[in-house]
Amino acid sequence: MADKRKIKKRKEEFGEPPVSEKPTSEEYAVAKWLKANVPTKKTKFLNHHVEYFTGTKAVDALLTSKWATGKNPIFTTRREVSDYLHQMLVHKLFHRAKKVPVSEQELKGKSKKKDIEKSSKSGDEKDGEKSQASACESKDTKDNKETKDKEKEKKKRKIRLEMHMEQLFLDSLDAYVWIYDPMPWYYWLCGALVVFGTIGVCMFPLWPATVRKGVYYLSVAAAAFLVMIIVLAVLRVVVFCLVWILTLSRHHLWLLPNLTEDVGFFASFWPLYKYEYRGPGSESDKSSKSKKKRKKDKHSDEEEEKTPLVQAEKPTEPSVEAKPIPQVETVDSKEEPQDPVSNTDKLSESESENSQRSSTDRDFEMVEPADFEPDPKDNTT
Repeated sequence: MADKRKIKKRKEEFGEPPVSEKPTSEEYAVAKWLKANVPTKKTKFLNHHVEYFTGTKAVDALLTSKWATGKNPIFTTRREVSDYLHQMLVHKLFHRAKKVPVSEQELKGKSKKKDIEKSSKSGDEKDGEKSQASACESKDTKDNKETKDKEKEKKKRKIRLEMHMEQLFLDSLDAYVWIYDPMPWYYWLCGALVVFGTIGVCMFPLWPATVRKGVYYLSVAAAAFLVMIIVLAVLRVVVFCLVWILTLSRHHLWLLPNLTEDVGFFASFWPLYKYEYRGPGSESDKSSKSKKKRKKDKHSDEEEEKTPLVQAEKPTEPSVEAKPIPQVETVDSKEEPQDPVSNTDKLSESESENSQRSSTDRDFEMVEPADFEPDPKDNTT
């Protein structure tokens, strides 16, 4: 408090008028117009979803607005516009942020994590052996995807936003995050309706007799409708269970199948019923048989792999029993054995890289090279 008083006294001594902390109504109007007409982008900034704009686009937009082309213009040049926007920044309508390019280490850490997740999912979903043709096709598709990703990375750069230490407005490609968030008009309307509605309900004893009688009938009708919905929900389950038991689970009949689904009011009562046959010869029976066949085929393949490939006997010596030759498992030269130690090392390296990364490593965005202006003070590559 004492420091603030000293600063105010010094300004008054030097003849400088004290700067008001609150923005004027004119600045609010300019901020509202800017938010509606200047293109913005959404991103995460310090774990918050925010919108930001670039300084040059804001200056270009204000030079074509009514405040620059009207009868009594507030500003006419780019310098005056930037000074006015700096005053709005001081009044905390928005603040300056710094675009920081995402390092290759962070990108590699994220790519490794994605590769590990994809490999685990693909390992669970694989059924049986893959042919060489499918492997070649997958390699080709991967190569195509990698080339496309590289081309996209060349066109765009990945950045994230950080707080800038110098809070001032410049006619440049710097990012400015909006703090000003006006309340929509329908929020005020809904709030007023809630207030007046609660007051009206509290004054229920003062209502006319006819109105109170009408409200009573409406409440009874609403209660009857709720009871009817509950009865229908119970009835449809009872009907389904009876049909299912009498037909030995071959016929499935649902009355009002969308009654308890997450759909609209009228869609909840349509269709009126849903019938499905799941006996022998139905599609569900065929699909279950095909699944059983696949399981049997897999089981037989596994047993064939476990059986010994070579068995030798000695015919010359009948008294001596033939000793079985140990099982020999052929290994395809193209398929290399996986080393579990190397896999665990890769997982530990990726986990350590992910733990070393900052909490805002996910807060980056794809930006065109023209929209990115590197900070000359930062010696980043």
